[in-house]
Amino acid sequence: MNHLIYIIMDSCRFDSCQQARTPNLDRLGAVERRYSYASWTSPSHYAMLMGMIPHTSPRGVFASEVYKGEFKRWVERLGIEGLSFKSFVPELSLPRVLRSHGYATIARVSLPVLNPYTLLSRDFDDYRLMDNHNDFAGMVAEIAFPDARPRFYFLNLGETHYPYMLSGENLPHISGVHGVLKHLDSGAAAPDAGEQVFFPPDEMQRLHRQQVKCVEYLDGLLGALYAKCPANTHFIVTADHGELFGEEGYFGHGPIMHEKCFEVPFVEGLRP
Repeated sequence: MNHLIYIIMDSCRFDSCQQARTPNLDRLGAVERRYSYASWTSPSHYAMLMGMIPHTSPRGVFASEVYKGEFKRWVERLGIEGLSFKSFVPELSLPRVLRSHGYATIARVSLPVLNPYTLLSRDFDDYRLMDNHNDFAGMVAEIAFPDARPRFYFLNLGETHYPYMLSGENLPHISGVHGVLKHLDSGAAAPDAGEQVFFPPDEMQRLHRQQVKCVEYLDGLLGALYAKCPANTHFIVTADHGELFGEEGYFGHGPIMHEKCFEVPFVEGLRP
């Protein structure tokens, strides 16, 4: 059976990944444009942990046939014969299926809405919210294969999420659940949304360029991760949703119906 490392670059737009220099990611294969099942972190991760990866949006077919085909792909990824949609019901849980086949299931997440008190953690042996929002380096340092037991690592990376590794700068406050959770700890009230000033176009472009730089930073760490993994390690690298950088007056993601909010990069393959 193959080990599995499933990497989600939170909020990463497809075109950010396209524009970035990613020599290590490119070693896995060509990055595809796919579409998330949701435009916000939590529901998207729930869908992925059901075993449903970002989709290709094919035309002229029944959606149910697409689902069947996607669940069968786990046979190729993992080398476990007989996996199908029936393997996942009734729980519809990828980590539960893997645990039933002897996998150690380990998750490291960066966004507070994915914290261990959520249902997302239920079928993992080891599930932790990282102390640092930008700590893919720490995740890579922890990853190990100490014995013959197959391992499933599920990694949510915060580097590509706002504020895109920027700190100590005069960035406008972005309201939402992420911000609300921060203020719950301090007891302070979140800033009034009516006081916010929308980003000017040049700031939007700067933030988009910064997300591209974040992808390049993560790509550098990906090379170090390859070096730690056995040859029979299958990688999936994708995003949970996209991001809006001013298109049609939108910034961010979540309650937005726009193609750029659903477009995500996707690439998979055995460790190069």
